[in-house]
Amino acid sequence: MFYDKHERNVLKDLRSFRVAPEVSSDCISRYLESLDCPRALTVEMLFSYGEHDQLAKLGFNPLDYEKVEELRGAYAATKFLSKFKDFENLGFDLDEVANEKFVKYEQLCARTNERFRALELDPKFRGLAVRLHKAVGRKIHRILGSFKLEEFLESAYWGPGATTLQKARDASATNKFQCETGITRDLYDLLPSDLLRQFYPTWIDHISEVGFPNFQVGNKVITVPKDATENRTIAIEPGLNLWFQLAVGEMIKKRLLRCGVDLRYQSDHPKGGKTNQSLAYHSSKTGVNATIDFSSASDSISTGVIRELFLNTVIYDGEEVVLPTWHSVMDSCRSHYGLQGGTQRKWEKFSSMGNGFTFPLESLLFYAVASCCVDHYASMTGHKPEGEVSVYGDDVIIPVVCLDTFSLMSDFYGFTINAKKSHYSSQFRESCGGHFYRGADVKPVFLKEHLSDVLSVYKLANNVRRFAHRGMGKLCCDARFRHVFDALLLSVPKAFRFRIPEGLGDGGFISNWDEAVPASAQLQRSKRTRPSLMVWLEGFWVRHLTVTGKTRESEGVGLLLDRLRSPSAQERRNTVPLKGRVRLRISLSLTQRWYDLGAWI
Repeated sequence: MFYDKHERNVLKDLRSFRVAPEVSSDCISRYLESLDCPRALTVEMLFSYGEHDQLAKLGFNPLDYEKVEELRGAYAATKFLSKFKDFENLGFDLDEVANEKFVKYEQLCARTNERFRALELDPKFRGLAVRLHKAVGRKIHRILGSFKLEEFLESAYWGPGATTLQKARDASATNKFQCETGITRDLYDLLPSDLLRQFYPTWIDHISEVGFPNFQVGNKVITVPKDATENRTIAIEPGLNLWFQLAVGEMIKKRLLRCGVDLRYQSDHPKGGKTNQSLAYHSSKTGVNATIDFSSASDSISTGVIRELFLNTVIYDGEEVVLPTWHSVMDSCRSHYGLQGGTQRKWEKFSSMGNGFTFPLESLLFYAVASCCVDHYASMTGHKPEGEVSVYGDDVIIPVVCLDTFSLMSDFYGFTINAKKSHYSSQFRESCGGHFYRGADVKPVFLKEHLSDVLSVYKLANNVRRFAHRGMGKLCCDARFRHVFDALLLSVPKAFRFRIPEGLGDGGFISNWDEAVPASAQLQRSKRTRPSLMVWLEGFWVRHLTVTGKTRESEGVGLLLDRLRSPSAQERRNTVPLKGRVRLRISLSLTQRWYDLGAWI
């Protein structure tokens, strides 16, 4: 993109601009003051007096409130700093808490594995649990069907993250095709280089010259930010393992889609399908569905449970040749060992966050358990329960009348329901980022760190504005929050105060029509053609800030393979260049867009 001298100067100043330290504290106080409720006063006092430990652990119970306005204010105040990462007086180390929690759930998986090694002796394997456990296994078998090796090899793709051999800043698909060679011995035994060469001849021939196979012991556990009280552990996987893990995940997603579970969406479905958020909204009015969340669900998927549920899905083809089972493939793709804090461990869990199929696998598992609980209720009562089943990872929606049975089976499989984030006894529901009370959208604003650059200011200001808009039924904005928005607007230089309409993201300050139109500009006219009619439409240009990929030159087999596997490359497979640009780093750019007056108001 080409810029004139003025725009280049603005971009230069934008990159170097840093928000004054006092702006964050001022906006926190202003926002809490605008909420004007007892809980907001509590949060402001705890923050001002440095009682960050108490503030980070502040709880919320929707049963304490009867009116929507009271709950919205209290909930917004409680959650505003619940993910704040810059508290100074916590009194504990976030990484240490995360690692201790990881070990705790490893021990839980070990106990579950011990139970499932002698399942007939397990005191929990009695009565209803026996019947439903067998039903869950059959349900999973019907959903998955036979494992198709060709589909497996064709469904693989690269994710955006790091691997054990490549850091995140270099983790482009081109670089991974070019030099990724990491693989565990378990996966290599399942898919030796001769088999891989049949399906990926150019790629395997290339990486064989640069060190494939480079055997890795397993994954490596690291911590990433989660909320104010703890960090989250994830595992960085070997590159080739991650490639095929994503293939398994894609195959499971396709099979869940046949059951009506679409893991591509958690809010509005483009075809009008029901999602977790829409079901949570309706349940906040009717109360028929419960929204369930689990504590460290991905770290609770034990090897014994997956072996018991998946190992028996052995399928024979027409020639009586045993095909690969889902369990054997997933078990070969996962990391059996890993490093945590410099110590090598053999994992009791089957997979963790960072594994390419963990999210679809836990979705499948919870869907199978929940739907079997609903089937059991229907068989016992003679009619289906009011409500529906939906899953998105460990966010589960299930009819309230089936909740006790679902809790029983979740405990049987070693999962722990998070009571603080599960809702069924009040008219509050939360699922997949949607927060509703009696049909009202009460989604709060989160401040995750001190304001540092202009983009963080835009984002907070716009989120406050959206919150004020939701609070008035999306008809107008609550005027109590105007001074918060104005304070954020004035905290950046005038040259950076881009006014934009809703729909462009957070590249400027979302504003009304009369605020966004430049005061000195005449409305520009654009000539548009419609069928049998020439019309003049009025509109204006807006300037906003966008985050774009910074590129660098690359060439070789990696770029070729990346272009060939790109969906947009179907028409240019015979003319793929051996030189091109690879997106690696993040940069800022100024963008202009034309808006028709009639399309906005």
